[in-house]
This record gives sequence, C-alpha cells and structure tokens, in this order.
Amino acid sequence: MQHALLEAQQAFASGEVPIGAVVAREGAVIAAAHNLVESRKDIAAHAEILALQRAAQIVGDWRLENCDMYVTLEPCAMCAQAISYARIRRLYFGAYNPKGGGVDHGARIFTHPTCLHKPEVIGGVEETAAQELLTRFFKDVRQES
Repeated sequence: MQHALLEAQQAFASGEVPIGAVVAREGAVIAAAHNLVESRKDIAAHAEILALQRAAQIVGDWRLENCDMYVTLEPCAMCAQAISYARIRRLYFGAYNPKGGGVDHGARIFTHPTCLHKPEVIGGVEETAAQELLTRFFKDVRQES
C-alpha cells in the first residue's frame, strides 16, 4: 500500500485527484499508476484502470489471476468491474468511498450474482493516510474556487 500512496502523492502534486494503484504478483509490484483523468482529459484514466493495463502488458495476458491490487480509495463501479474482469485475486483498498465507491458502497459490484469474478476484498488498509491525502486535496481545491 505504501507504493500506492506514493502514486497518490504524485497525482496530488500534478493536480489530479490523489488516488494511486499498484498490481503485485508474488509480493512484487509489477505495475503502478495514479489518476490521469485531468491531464489526459479521459474519464477512464483512473489509477486502477491504468495499473491493470500496465500489468496486462507486463504479464502478457489480460487475465491477472495470481495478482493482487492495492488502491488508496475504494474503487468506483467502473474500476470494480474492470478488477473483476481482470480476475484480480485480492483487492486491498485504503479509504472508504461512501459517495462513489463500487465495492462496499453504491453498486457493490462484487455482490451481484452476475459478477464474473469476486476477488477477496480487504478495506481500510492505511485508511488514515489515504483519507488525509484526499481531504487535503479537496480542501485545497475548494479554497481555489
């Protein structure tokens, strides 16, 4: 999760919502990314999607069955569905997202009977650090507007 938090800090520094994600296999990080929605002007440039794409290139397959993902914020429904399709084994996330989450809140993608693959989910990992970064970012954004 520390690597994901570093990615989130990079996003913060570049004016992106500070969310970072990494994909690990056998305990080693194979791909990392942070949000690039603003800089790319791409609604799908979420940290999770970018990390999954990079991991798939490294593994040589879109199926990431023996991989785990670490994300600083509970994934949205779009990202949760991508995590399911990629067959991520375990999902660890930091801060909970009552407004836009798709795992423990909102759509709860993994609970649907039609969900392709249900990873093991562990929420609240480094929750305080992840939440503080998000809070600081949005406080700064509000002060600017």
